[in-house]
Formats: sequence, structure tokens, C-alpha cells
Amino acid sequence: MTETADRQRIDKWLWFTRMARSRPLAVALVTDGKVRLNGARVDAAGKGVKVGDVLTLNLPQGVRVARVLGLPARRGPAPEAASFWQDMTAEGALGDNDQGSGSAGGGARSTAQGM
Repeated sequence: MTETADRQRIDKWLWFTRMARSRPLAVALVTDGKVRLNGARVDAAGKGVKVGDVLTLNLPQGVRVARVLGLPARRGPAPEAASFWQDMTAEGALGDNDQGSGSAGGGARSTAQGM
């Protein structure tokens, strides 16, 4: 697949947006059948994604659903990477590993209240 201004390879998008720690891991996610694009399983790392697409990722920490908001030109810092996708994951789907859930503080607080 040739990249155009309105599409980007799914493996590059996953790596640039920090959904995968490395490009080979992004390729493995796709080829292992752990990624769905608009509900359809993706087998090829070269499949194109565009703004508005919805990705469903079956990650070790749980399922994550993300809407593509943009196509990054590089793998930048985490805050920049986060600006290219919207988390549409249902609450609790990622368990205690959810971003910004404050699981350590929340767990300690609920334990203290129970005493």
C-alpha cells in the first residue's frame, strides 16, 4: 500500500501513536489478528487507516477502542501521540491498567474506607 496524505499504514500509526512499543511489535499485533479496523479483522500491516476510522485492539492489558483523529508524521512524545486518537474504550474494559485511572490511589483509598 502506498501512503497518501489521507491514509497511513496501520503498523506505523500504531507505533507513532504509542499503542505499540516498537514497529515490529505493531506488525505482530496486526498479523496475529489482534487489531480490527471498523469492526473487520486486519491481517496486513500495510492496511491503510484514515481519520475517522475506529480501531479495536486486543492488548495484553485488555481491549482498547480508539477513533483515529489524525495521522502523525513521526513518533513524538506521549502527549503529542495521544492527540491523534480518542479513547472510546468502555469504562473498566482495561481493568486497573487504564490510563489516568489512578488505580494505586483509588485502591488504597477504598481499602482505607473499608476499615
